[in-house]
Amino acid sequence: MKIAICCDHGGLRLKNEIKKYLDANGYDTVDFGTTNENSCDYPDFALLAAEAVMRGECEKGVFVCTTGIGISIAANKVPGIRCALCADPLSAKMTRLHNNANVLALGGGYVGDKLAEEIVKTFLETPFSEEAKHQRRIDKISAIEKKYSKVTIE
Repeated sequence: MKIAICCDHGGLRLKNEIKKYLDANGYDTVDFGTTNENSCDYPDFALLAAEAVMRGECEKGVFVCTTGIGISIAANKVPGIRCALCADPLSAKMTRLHNNANVLALGGGYVGDKLAEEIVKTFLETPFSEEAKHQRRIDKISAIEKKYSKVTIE
C-alpha cells in the first residue's frame, strides 16, 4: 500500500518516526515534505499529498502538524479527501469503519511516537464497513462537496 505522508515544521519529528514505522512494516511511503524545521505553511504540503490521494497515486495519507487541526482542514478542501484528526486508536478505527476516511491527521505536539504507531496501524488495517447507512452518509458528504466545488471528481 502506498501512503502519502506530509507535515509542517511542527510535525516533522513525528512524521519522520511514522515514516520509519511505515517503511519497516512494508508500506511504500511518498514523502511530500517538509524536510527541515524551518517555519513553513502546512497547506502547501497538505495540498500536494492530498492531491496524490485524490488522483489515486497513493491509497491513503498520514499528515502531521503541531495540532493536526490545520493540516486536516487544508486536506479536507481537496475533493474526495476525507481526512480525520485522530488522537487514539478507537477514533482511527471508527473513522475507517464509518467514514471510509482516506487521510489520517495527527498532532505532533500531542501524540507520542508509540501511540502514533498504534493509531496509524489501526487506521491502515481497518477496512470500511461497507454498511449501507455509512455509504449513504458518505454519499451525502460527496454531494455537498460537489455542490460547492468547481472541480469535478471522476
